[in-house]
Amino acid sequence: MTLVEYGDFECPFCGRAYPIVKELQRRLGPDLRFVFRNFPLTKLHPHAQHAAEAAEAAGGQGAYWQMHDRLFERQFALDDNYLIEYAADLGLDADRLQAELEGGTYRARIKEDVLSGLKSGVNGTPTFFINGERHDGDWDLASLLAAVAEASKV
Repeated sequence: MTLVEYGDFECPFCGRAYPIVKELQRRLGPDLRFVFRNFPLTKLHPHAQHAAEAAEAAGGQGAYWQMHDRLFERQFALDDNYLIEYAADLGLDADRLQAELEGGTYRARIKEDVLSGLKSGVNGTPTFFINGERHDGDWDLASLLAAVAEASKV
């Protein structure tokens, strides 16, 4: 099973979805592949773009998921100084991450995710897809578990 989330690190709804997805991953274990695609709503969330770039930069250092989790767990503090602090806390090369943020190293990568989302009909966050099909129902734990179970029967 594959669950794709188009999300925004600064979106309060994505922040609420974060522990739900973590619990889904815990319950389904290796039977679930989770993919996070960046969809920063920059007009609403001024730190979302750089947060997404910081996650990708951390990925370039082998720590995408650690940064992903840190950004959602510290969603209230996403300005650049915090992003660099989080990189250092995670044992990453914080100077490299800062240079990549300043240079826009991962800007095109984020844009690819956004364009992919737009082509797939994403118009807000979070938006989930289960095995390639958009999930338009509720995204509480019970609803997502039921949707994943139903999709696994297909």
